Amino acid sequence: MSSKGFFITLEGNEGCGKSTQLRLLRDDLRRAGHNVLVTREPGGTRAGDAIRAVLLDRKQARMNATCETLLYMASRAQLAAEVIRPALKARRTVLCDRWVDATYAYQGFGGGVDRAWIRRLGLEATGGLEPDITLWLDLPLEAGLRRAAGRGPKDRVESKTLAYHRRVRRGYEDLARRQPRRFRRVRLNASDSIEAVRAKVREALSDVL
Repeated sequence: MSSKGFFITLEGNEGCGKSTQLRLLRDDLRRAGHNVLVTREPGGTRAGDAIRAVLLDRKQARMNATCETLLYMASRAQLAAEVIRPALKARRTVLCDRWVDATYAYQGFGGGVDRAWIRRLGLEATGGLEPDITLWLDLPLEAGLRRAAGRGPKDRVESKTLAYHRRVRRGYEDLARRQPRRFRRVRLNASDSIEAVRAKVREALSDVL
């Protein structure tokens, strides 16, 4: 761990199991001696949670991808300043459910927003804060969408078309290709148990754990 803490993010398409694995990873890191903070985005702050409610509201069906991008970045800017940077300064290990990569995949590839602009905006919003490691939980797309549908009523993002979600996945593939040292792909099968996925996550983070 560096003198300024360690920053790990989890990414993936809908239904890939990020929330469950985030909790399990928190436990594993604590057992390994890390002082862990868990957060998410959009959200993680009072302002961010308010923005999250707008972004996921199915009544906002006409919201375009540029508006989404700006709202996600606003939430992220507050989270970086209020939560993540202070935690890293205190030498904590920060686990975050999504980061700028999600906007690159969802709004860039999924929504057609200029990806170079997203990268520049992300640097401005976060002050250049980037994860040390990003885990991409790569579950087959249709399996993830079935899982998401089984959790109850779909939110606004889950309600988007299959073609949209396929473009999002291509965005994650692009990130894995561009940044192989930071972006670690964890290949999952639809039949994997929670503990099987946990083992794969642990393997991907063996140097940290």
